[in-house]
Amino acid sequence: MKANLVRAATAAALLWTLALSAHAQDNPNSDTKSVVKEDAKSVGHAVEHSAKAVGHEVAETSRQAGHEVAASAKVVKDAVAEDAKKAGHAVAEGAKSVSKAVKEDAIKAKDETVKAKDAVTHKSDEPQPKSN
Repeated sequence: MKANLVRAATAAALLWTLALSAHAQDNPNSDTKSVVKEDAKSVGHAVEHSAKAVGHEVAETSRQAGHEVAASAKVVKDAVAEDAKKAGHAVAEGAKSVSKAVKEDAIKAKDETVKAKDAVTHKSDEPQPKSN
C-alpha cells in the first residue's frame, strides 16, 4: 500500500517537473511563478487522489481482515463453549455416580454395624430382675 503511494508521489513529481519545463519552453514570456503555482496545485491534487485511493484500499482490506478474524473467533468460541458444556456434563455425571456409590456404601456400613452390635450384645433368655 505504501509502495503505491510512493509510486504515485514519484510519478506526480516527475510529471510536475516535465510540465514545468515544457510549459516554460512554450511561453517564454509567461510568469514563471503562476506556472509553478498551477503545476504544484496539479501535483497536489494528483497526490491527494492517489492517497485517497490507497486509503480506501487499505480500509477495505482492513475491513475484510476484521470480518475474517471475527468469523474464525466465533468458530473457536463455539467450539470452546461446546467442549466446556461436554466437560460440565461429564463432571456432573461423575459426581452423581460418586454420590450414589457413597450413599450405597453408607447404607451397607450401617447394616453391618447393626449386625455387629447384635452379635456382640449378649441377650439372655431370662428376664432381668427388677430393682425396687
